[in-house]
Amino acid sequence: MTLPIRRHFLARAIALVAALPACSLAAPPIPTSSLFDVKRFGAKGDGRTLDSPAINAAIAAAATAGGGTVYFPPGRYLSASIRLKSNITLYLEAGAVIEAVDASVARYDLPEPNEAGGNYQDYGHSHWQNSLIWGIGLNNVAIVGGGLIHGKGLISGHDKYTGYYTDKPDQPGEADKAIALRECRNVTLRDFSILHGGHFGILATGCSNLLIDHLIIDTNRDGMDIDACSNVRVTNCSLNTPWDDAICLKASYGLGRIQHCENITISDCLVSGNFDEGSLIDGTFKRSAPEYRSGRYGRIKMGTESNGDFKNITITNCIFDECRGLAIESVDGSHIEDLTISNITMRNVVNDPIFIRLGARLRGPNKPPVGTIKRINISNVVVSGAHVNHASTIAGLEGHLIEDIRISNVQIETQGGGDAAWSKVVPPENANGYPEPGMFGKAPAYAFYMRHVKAIEAHHVKVGYVKPEGRTAVVLDDVSDASFHAVNLRRGHGGAALFVLRGVSDFSARDVRGMPDREIPERVDALTL
Repeated sequence: MTLPIRRHFLARAIALVAALPACSLAAPPIPTSSLFDVKRFGAKGDGRTLDSPAINAAIAAAATAGGGTVYFPPGRYLSASIRLKSNITLYLEAGAVIEAVDASVARYDLPEPNEAGGNYQDYGHSHWQNSLIWGIGLNNVAIVGGGLIHGKGLISGHDKYTGYYTDKPDQPGEADKAIALRECRNVTLRDFSILHGGHFGILATGCSNLLIDHLIIDTNRDGMDIDACSNVRVTNCSLNTPWDDAICLKASYGLGRIQHCENITISDCLVSGNFDEGSLIDGTFKRSAPEYRSGRYGRIKMGTESNGDFKNITITNCIFDECRGLAIESVDGSHIEDLTISNITMRNVVNDPIFIRLGARLRGPNKPPVGTIKRINISNVVVSGAHVNHASTIAGLEGHLIEDIRISNVQIETQGGGDAAWSKVVPPENANGYPEPGMFGKAPAYAFYMRHVKAIEAHHVKVGYVKPEGRTAVVLDDVSDASFHAVNLRRGHGGAALFVLRGVSDFSARDVRGMPDREIPERVDALTL
């Protein structure tokens, strides 16, 4: 059955984002020069015929002619691997569906060998050819138009027998990505939708000058992974990813070398982990699957693959809707610096609204040294319904401090309901553990937990709770140069403290609700305020 294409629903999703600019939903005009209609090369678009040989023939003809537009009129095109070439645009007319065929019907291209880069990240990040649509080393490539890419026959890396993600195909000829691009330049992905994209809806590795605009991705694992890429703009996208991350920046060793992820902007996007798969695309926005309630993902994240650096990145004007919060993670030696996060709204986040982690997994050649995280500015953030077990967490390592963090104009309302006993527990260091909110157990504070941090400034911040809360508001452990100004916190029930300081020096609190101004230049090993 051909799936309905209902793009008008995007207006409803975007309406959730009050700060988003109005945008036209009209498709761009169909190019008329250098046009290669796939039906002229034998594609049927009838939902029964395997059309990838005809599609690849059209691409090859366009490439031989020096480039052109490969045009998909309305229809349902069953396909195995589609091989992109330079100077080619795939144009999916509204009503055109490229549907990934089951591997039992037709085999996809085999994954290419990758001995140099294949040992330090999972299998899915290390191969590109085993995909529905792929390109390697290309220039001037685009996929545009109002159609749909349906990864129906793609695998997600989920073992149906064990319930765990294996990230490897069960048999040769399977594919696990809707779109995979490696070391491509001048790439545009615009206006289409991806349904059920396998392990990755989009995997872009080592690409530069990449524009991802006005996409709808409604999928069973990662929405888009931007790995070791530079000069990237992600705008006006809506993503529903209940089982994995929505937008994920990475700097893996998949290319067989260290390459940075830098000069990235993410703006005007909606990320969710709470809609039933497919209901974002069809506009019904269903929320019926019970497994989402405890395990839903969504979110925007940096890491965990972090061999290269993350530099010069902005995230602005985005909504997190019933999913995980923002995560910034360096655990494989990455230097993360010069980040600006602003104008963010989060509703019913299921873990830490803000999670910044410097760890020591150190997965890479010759065991790289611990990285750094510094110069991060987070401002104009509104959060409601933050989960009781969590707080916003900034956690480095002993001897490896997170530095120069500024949090301003932030308002957080938590569920409340935390137990006073949780504040008495000192979380484990878990230096080499997988970085994820919850890795330290239940949060000892309801607002902020900060450990191994230098130069933290929080001003014009308000954090409250709904249900009675027994925990401390803020716990600082091994922190220096900490300034809290114009901060509105509520004491927990039973006389809980606003601040607990352990190994803290150069602490300043001014205009903090419920306590007098304090300046504590000397180190204090244990102090409750």
